Amino acid sequence: MSSSFPLLEDLIRRAQAAFLGLAIGDALGATTEFLTPSEIRFRHKIHRRMIGGGWLNLKPGKVTDDTEMSLCIARAIDEAGGWNLRDIAEHFAGWLRSKPIDVGATCRRGISDFIVKGQLEKPYSDWDAGNGAAMRMLPVALFTLGDEDLLERYTLEQAHLTHNHHLSDAGCLAVGKLVHQALLGVKLPQLHTIVRDLGSQQPKFRCNHYRGEASAYVVETLQTVFHYFFSTGNFEECLIGVVNQGGDADTTGAIAGMIAGAFYAGEPMPRQWLKKLDPTIKAEGMILAERLVRLSPLGRKLLEC
Repeated sequence: MSSSFPLLEDLIRRAQAAFLGLAIGDALGATTEFLTPSEIRFRHKIHRRMIGGGWLNLKPGKVTDDTEMSLCIARAIDEAGGWNLRDIAEHFAGWLRSKPIDVGATCRRGISDFIVKGQLEKPYSDWDAGNGAAMRMLPVALFTLGDEDLLERYTLEQAHLTHNHHLSDAGCLAVGKLVHQALLGVKLPQLHTIVRDLGSQQPKFRCNHYRGEASAYVVETLQTVFHYFFSTGNFEECLIGVVNQGGDADTTGAIAGMIAGAFYAGEPMPRQWLKKLDPTIKAEGMILAERLVRLSPLGRKLLEC
């Protein structure tokens, strides 16, 4: 029994760091969302402080739909003690009715279709290749830790509530796999294998020559995340690089934050970012991260040993 608990504790610590990373990247990137790199340089030189503002005029440390939709999934799993797609959709619906400060058009349409028609899976659409499903992958990855088949099944289920497109599917799965492996403490070359496999299966994701685009198109979102995650040496450098690329910076920041948070969990995060982050979001994220890991196949296995 004693040999299992250190591993479980490490998984929980990494999961909590991933949730903090998601929220920090979201809040940090909200300041530079929709700006170009040159506009960011003019206004901030290098954007590295959690100051809020941006087009949403947020208070410092406040998060957007990336973190809020992730919390919807995490709450639904925690309340049910397992996976129930309708429960997740109901949480999305409640969130949309609360008039959130930001919600993407594709997410809004998908949730509205559930509210009006009870639809749990959108038909395939050429217009659904955005990043709105990938940004909320963290709770799916935490809950399915230890079971790749469940990761694939639940990833596609939650994605198709709002986004049904092969590029969105592939991107979501890659993010989930990266989080799984980062939680297990693997080295960078093993993580890079996941990205190479994604590029082999879906050539549009190849990012050998990063072009600097960071839009809401899931391909450009993940190319930005991958470029800075693999070309920097710590959590802070990764997130600063990503959010200073502008574009859909809250989402690139959130995705980079969840992966880098798990990977660099043994290193301290910048104190100023943690201090500024919304304390309610921080506290709930820490609690839910632990609960999802304990509910996961690997977590349950470790608890039984």
